[in-house]
Amino acid sequence: MNYQSIRYIIGWVIMITAGLLVFPCIVALIYGEKEGWIFLSCAVAAAILGKFISFKKPQNNQIYAKEGFVIVALSWVILSIIGAVPFYATGAIPSYVDALFETVSGFTTTGASILTEIESLPKSVLFWRSFSHWIGGMGVLVFMLAILPFSGGHNIHLMRAESPGPSVGKLVPRLRSTAKLLYYMYFILTLIELLLLLLFGMPLFDSVCTAFGTAGTGGFGIKNDSMAGYNVCIQNIVTIFMFLFGVNFTFYYLIIAKKWRDAFKMEEVRWYTAIFAGSVILITANVFFAGGDFFVSLKDAAFSVSSIMTTTGFATTDFNLWPTFSKILLVLLMFGGACAGSTGGGIKISRIMLYIKQAKNEIMQSIHTRSIYSVRMEGKPVRGKILQSANAFLIIYILIFAVSLVIVSFDDFGFTTSFTAITATINNIGPGLDMVGPMGNYVQFSDLSKIVMIIDMLVGRLEIFPMLLLVTPATWKK
Repeated sequence: MNYQSIRYIIGWVIMITAGLLVFPCIVALIYGEKEGWIFLSCAVAAAILGKFISFKKPQNNQIYAKEGFVIVALSWVILSIIGAVPFYATGAIPSYVDALFETVSGFTTTGASILTEIESLPKSVLFWRSFSHWIGGMGVLVFMLAILPFSGGHNIHLMRAESPGPSVGKLVPRLRSTAKLLYYMYFILTLIELLLLLLFGMPLFDSVCTAFGTAGTGGFGIKNDSMAGYNVCIQNIVTIFMFLFGVNFTFYYLIIAKKWRDAFKMEEVRWYTAIFAGSVILITANVFFAGGDFFVSLKDAAFSVSSIMTTTGFATTDFNLWPTFSKILLVLLMFGGACAGSTGGGIKISRIMLYIKQAKNEIMQSIHTRSIYSVRMEGKPVRGKILQSANAFLIIYILIFAVSLVIVSFDDFGFTTSFTAITATINNIGPGLDMVGPMGNYVQFSDLSKIVMIIDMLVGRLEIFPMLLLVTPATWKK
């Protein structure tokens, strides 16, 4: 274990967090809010701590898979602990456990909230809450790789450990250039959405926070009714951009590189689009035949499917009131999630594809015992290591889900609330059903349940293995 590199990079993560805390200070200055001094104090304290930890460069810069997982897991835990301090210190969230829950929900782009009254909060607090989505969407370590010239080998392990999906690689030969390109695409898409929201009448502050929440597929709204109070054009813009941020960013790179054929050959993007379209049609029909207006049903179905499927969590309507078929379909979409290499959470469409294709092969192998079948993606055979990793992910995912559900059930809020609360947090979605529905929140849960869901949110965002290695004794042995 390369402890020197771990210490050095963690120090830089803390200093970057300090730099990010300056932004809500600027917002507080603009709106004349005294909370800006608290954000500034937190930024200064974090900068001093980060500088102290990273004061000495490591002699050995090599980072292997194990170090990559540990660095990512520790970075996200420390980032969340520091990021929760302003919520607690400003008095916006009096309980530190609740503040940590809100912060982890922000950075992991979950959008699950313990707040019951949002609109009364200071603008600087609301900004930090939404900004955390944007930071966590692409990842703080990917950002660090983009702006800092780290030397040494195997930094790809940092990106692979932090980026969602079963397989992450370089888009261009240099890793730093890949990180820059990812953030370039991320920033441009965010900016385009921001400008469109302004064009269709959304106020500037609302537009910035909404763009942050959409880009990170996080879903923290700055209104008590989430997105329900905005006009139809704004809701449709958010629907489109939630869908776009759920697409594998490799697709956008191929479009920019004018590799149109390769882009539209991406099997995962085709599945993602087909599942989205099919779900919208089915839910629209179900809600319409249950007595809803067709165009309102279509708008709300498209928004809700885009929000749930990409694990964003914004809402325009209380889908708790929809027919059972529509609610069950939304719960199923919670598990699938968005594409690998996007800012969305969930199991990921690519893994779902692998599981379906493996199941099909097993059936065919049983029928034609002498034949040999391989799992193929986009015409290419999938390596056994990727299949093994995907299968291990599913097994551990189910175990963590089951244990979490048992612990949370002690609060005795009913099966639907407990089940969808764990579903929504481990898949980084936010809203579930019943008490944790789109118009509800998580404040009623005990501190123990909130801590379980905090861990679930981190596990879900980091794809299980970094957090698992962090608490595995063998990781720390020489």
